[in-house]
Amino acid sequence: MGFSGWELLIILIIVALLFGTKKLRNIGTDVGGAIKGFKDSMAADEDHEKTAHQADANNNKNSKTTAE
Repeated sequence: MGFSGWELLIILIIVALLFGTKKLRNIGTDVGGAIKGFKDSMAADEDHEKTAHQADANNNKNSKTTAE
């Protein structure tokens, strides 16, 4: 049982009347900032893992050449 376009529009109008557009705009800005911060930290974590993996590979390669 999904919502049609008209039902969603009516719900959005009621929410806008209850909270006001300024409050909704502030909430949207806060949620958007939180999502952006989360994505940035995930990208930084992936970069950290990638560089750590490359460093491990280089250390393993160097230890094999010095052991010979």
